[in-house]
Amino acid sequence: MIYDVTLPISPGMIIWPGDPAVEYQRLDGREVISRWCMGSHTGTHVDAPCHYIEGAATVDRLDSERLIGPCRLLDLSGVPLVTADILRRFSLKGIKRLILRTANSEMWRRQAKTFDYDFVGLSGCAAEYLIESGLELIGVDGLSVEPYDSSDQVHLLLLEAGIVIIEGLALADVPEGEYLLICAPLLLKDGDGAPARVFLSRPEA
Repeated sequence: MIYDVTLPISPGMIIWPGDPAVEYQRLDGREVISRWCMGSHTGTHVDAPCHYIEGAATVDRLDSERLIGPCRLLDLSGVPLVTADILRRFSLKGIKRLILRTANSEMWRRQAKTFDYDFVGLSGCAAEYLIESGLELIGVDGLSVEPYDSSDQVHLLLLEAGIVIIEGLALADVPEGEYLLICAPLLLKDGDGAPARVFLSRPEA
């Protein structure tokens, strides 16, 4: 079974407040060709360390082996904030890639048109716990890994620790469990981030 957990990119889609809106223009000519304009953190996307850390690695320098491999998906749909105490309920020993499904995914399912400032994110203590656990990649269904008004510097903590961040995953129809993650961000030279196509795969029962 293969789940495409990528948000479709289209004009009018929800974006982070202040980011460039998605613009589409079909150009006249002998062949069909179009122009797309968008921000580097549009829809389902990967954050590069340089997004928060001056001089750090860009998206084209991310280790591909971290973007493809076994992962675990946890269902945290009833949680308003992901904390360390919540994550400690699960056995994460040996887990290198972790995907979190929260109430955010229902927003994508119902195709909401306005940004929800109360989306679910990680607390600082959750980030510190994941760093201590040896995590290499975290994927979330919000457009940010941390709440909108957070002062915990979750991005900075994770990126300084070398943890890859995937944001904007569409997980509403994906059951909890073990998967193979395939994440392919656009290879934007010196990019601070990039839209990505992301799949979760596991054998048929």
